[in-house]
Amino acid sequence: MQISIQGLHKKYPNGNHALNDVNIEIKEGMFGLLGPNGAGKSSLIRILVSLMKPSSGRIMVNGIDAAKDRAYVRSMLGYLPQDFSFFSNLKTYEFLDYAAQLAGMSSRKKRNQAVDQLLEDVGLFDVRSRKASKLSGGMKRRLGIAQALINDPKIIIVDEPTTGLDPEERIRFRNLLARLGSQDVSIILSTHIVADISSMCEHMALLNKGQIAFSGPPEELIRQAKGHVWSIYATEKEYIEVNQKYEVVATVMMKDGWKITVVADEVIGYAAEAVQPNLEHAYVYFVEHTLKQIKV
Repeated sequence: MQISIQGLHKKYPNGNHALNDVNIEIKEGMFGLLGPNGAGKSSLIRILVSLMKPSSGRIMVNGIDAAKDRAYVRSMLGYLPQDFSFFSNLKTYEFLDYAAQLAGMSSRKKRNQAVDQLLEDVGLFDVRSRKASKLSGGMKRRLGIAQALINDPKIIIVDEPTTGLDPEERIRFRNLLARLGSQDVSIILSTHIVADISSMCEHMALLNKGQIAFSGPPEELIRQAKGHVWSIYATEKEYIEVNQKYEVVATVMMKDGWKITVVADEVIGYAAEAVQPNLEHAYVYFVEHTLKQIKV
C-alpha cells in the first residue's frame, strides 16, 4: 500500500490557508500525523477520506488518483472520526451489523460472522447486547474502530482516537491499533498527543500552520532536538525568571530548589546541563522554535 500526498493546498472561502504545499509519502504500518490544534490535521484527514476537495494538489493511492476514482479509495478505507457517532437506540451488535450493510456486506451469514469476530477482537463481545449509548467512553472508541474495520480495509484513518480516554483505555486502544499496524495495512493516526506517536508509529509527519515541518522516523526528530533540551537547577527566585525566559517542559521540586527542563538553543546565566531529548521534548522544540519561522 502506497499513499502519496503531492502539493496539497486547501484555502477556505474566508481566506484561511489550512494546508500549504503538503507533501507526504505513507507506506504500510503505523504513520503518525502530529501537530497542535489548528495545525491543519482535520483538513488533511477530511481530504484523505474524500469528505472535502483540496484547492489544488492530489493524493495517489497505489498510483491511482484518488480524486478520479473515489470508489476505489473508499472501497479500501476505514475511518474513525474524532466525533464518532452512532444510533443510540441500537444495541452494540445491531450498530455494527448496520455498518456492515453500509459497507456492502449483503450476506446476513457473513455479516453475523464478521460482527461477532470484530466484537471479540475489540473486547466488546460480552456487551454485544448493550445499547451503544450505554457503553463507556473507551468502549465507544473501540466500537468506532470496529465499524472502521468492518469492510476489511487496507487504509485505516483514525482522528484523535485517545482524546478523553482514561490511561487504561488509552493503552488498550494503542495496543489494538499496534496489532492492526502489524498487518498488511496502512494506519494513519492523527493526534496532538505525543505519547500516541512515540508508542506506536515508525514514521511520522509534524504539521503546523498548514505546512509539513518534519517527515520521517520519530528518532530523527529526536536527533534534531539534541543539544536543545536542558535541565536547569534553580532557586525559588530563579524559578520565576526561568519560566519567563524559556519554554518549560517539566518541573520537579527538590530539597534545595527546582529542577526545570526547558527547550532552548542555549541557556545563559543558570546552572544547566544538556539532557537527552525524548519525542515530547523534540515536539515542543519544533513547535516553539523551528515552526515559528514558518511564514503563512
